[in-house]
Amino acid sequence: MGKIDITDRTFAFALRVVKLCRFLEESRKVHRALVNQLIRAETSVGASVEEAQSGRSRADFLSKISIACKEARETHYWLRLIAASDDSLAKSMSDVIQEADELVSIPTSIIKNTKANRE
Repeated sequence: MGKIDITDRTFAFALRVVKLCRFLEESRKVHRALVNQLIRAETSVGASVEEAQSGRSRADFLSKISIACKEARETHYWLRLIAASDDSLAKSMSDVIQEADELVSIPTSIIKNTKANRE
């Protein structure tokens, strides 16, 4: 698999989570409040990455990427909570939880590298 741009990857992940949320709501496996929290956090990840791409300064870029990282962590939390709330979801959600974990690591690395290059 070739290298995927962070904006493409966060967009694809957002789409995946939107579809997951639709399934969760239709199946009524998870309380709607959890689904709403998940979708709000996850869609913010990609939006913040997009905003960072047009940052006016390094500080602006870092600020937006930091928000993306924070929202990715929150997304990871909601996914884990939802999976733990229903045994039938735990196994089927392992891939999406792994991707969420990676989407925490990527902006974390970007932040560290950007700060290191500044010094």
